[in-house]
Amino acid sequence: MGISMQENTQLTHGDHHPSNKKFPLHILANNITGPLNVGSLFRLCDALGIEKLYLCGDTATPPNVKINKTSRSTEKHVDYESGKNAEKIVLNLKEQNFIIVSLEITSKSVALNSVTFNALIQNDKSICLIVGSESSGVSEALLTLSDITVHIPMHGKNSSMNVISAASIACYTIINQSVAVSG
Repeated sequence: MGISMQENTQLTHGDHHPSNKKFPLHILANNITGPLNVGSLFRLCDALGIEKLYLCGDTATPPNVKINKTSRSTEKHVDYESGKNAEKIVLNLKEQNFIIVSLEITSKSVALNSVTFNALIQNDKSICLIVGSESSGVSEALLTLSDITVHIPMHGKNSSMNVISAASIACYTIINQSVAVSG
């Protein structure tokens, strides 16, 4: 494969033609208080075709100027629901046959890249990824309700990363497996 000598120019927004495909993945954000992080979640959901976003607990919600600015108005296009009781939403999702996956480093968490999400997707199951507070992570109550807890293997000295960075890595990993399965 040779290197192309053609000019490599950035596309305009008008040149972008999204697929509008949705993947069987929901995100539940619990107690994410930073509106910039919430805006980034909306943008992530739009970019990756995530079916639904739940904003729970003390999570910032639209309308909010900072959410709107950071999301680049994607909150107008992403299916979302806000509610105080995250546990109730998770129990409802479990009744609908969702696999509940918490993103947190715990004594029982497994490496994100060791989970075969495509096996779940092949069995017509949907996944709900839980992300927690910027300061305290996923609550014990939500960890208890989870079917599996995953962490992102890290090689630096810090034991955590920004919630949106972590959510982006996890969602991309799950969706990438889904694409490999469905073509």
